[in-house]
Amino acid sequence: MSAQTTVITPLTTPFTPDGELDLVAARELFRFTADTTGQLMIAGTTGEFPALDRKERRQLTELALEVGGPDAAMAHVGAPDAHTAVALTRDAVSAGATRLAALTPYYLPAEADELRDYFRRVRQAAGDAELYAYLFPERSGITVTPELFAQLAGECDLAGVKLSGSPSTEVAAYRAVLPAEFTVYSGNDALLTTVLDEGGAGVISGCSGALPEPFLELAAAKLAGAGADELATLQERVDRVVALLGPSPGRIKHALRVRGLPAGSSRMTVGAPEATTAAEIEKLVADLVG
Repeated sequence: MSAQTTVITPLTTPFTPDGELDLVAARELFRFTADTTGQLMIAGTTGEFPALDRKERRQLTELALEVGGPDAAMAHVGAPDAHTAVALTRDAVSAGATRLAALTPYYLPAEADELRDYFRRVRQAAGDAELYAYLFPERSGITVTPELFAQLAGECDLAGVKLSGSPSTEVAAYRAVLPAEFTVYSGNDALLTTVLDEGGAGVISGCSGALPEPFLELAAAKLAGAGADELATLQERVDRVVALLGPSPGRIKHALRVRGLPAGSSRMTVGAPEATTAAEIEKLVADLVG
């Protein structure tokens, strides 16, 4: 299993044609990621977490821990409310998770004091586990500025953050107001080298669920101090993947099927790529991995 932590993979969730959670398929997908990036984020946005119930989220977390171990798995425990997030946190910790991510509460607006209460309660339930905040204003409806987040991080003993949506391009701004030991990830698949240059730890890349190779190659080259020409060539491969896969769960699942992996169906409004795009994805997979 890879020991790298620069590329974390938020996995898709496979469902049977009638909408049931497919744990057999999930085991194979989790093994593929454990053997490639070695870093599994469970029940995130790419994993259609709003469509998963509490039992299913625990099952997926248990499976990820079984396949990859606690150093490989990050369980997403975010919810619209602190009560549910605390229950999900307790489930994950009791299953053995040592790294957790929690999206801000969502749908209804939340003031600074309400965000503090939410993260404090999740932090208390997390025990010794590391807790990462997950900021995605376009999906949650909650915007957390770098300055407010720095206060929350200190007051709620957060270990890191995943910046998605518009904050994903603002790593430098968040990094500037946070302690050196605080871990900052971007959810923007294409910005790996920029994130590292700005002091971030790497990317949480949905596209790496189907095509991890270009991201791992670029990360390794960047960390090894490769020259500009080599990095540009590797970046072109990453850009090609991101342009085609989105990251869109439907397109990622199509790429997984092309690779011979059991992507399964979806519960949420995740459409399959239209014929032209599907053909382009098939060519991409053939070009990059054969």
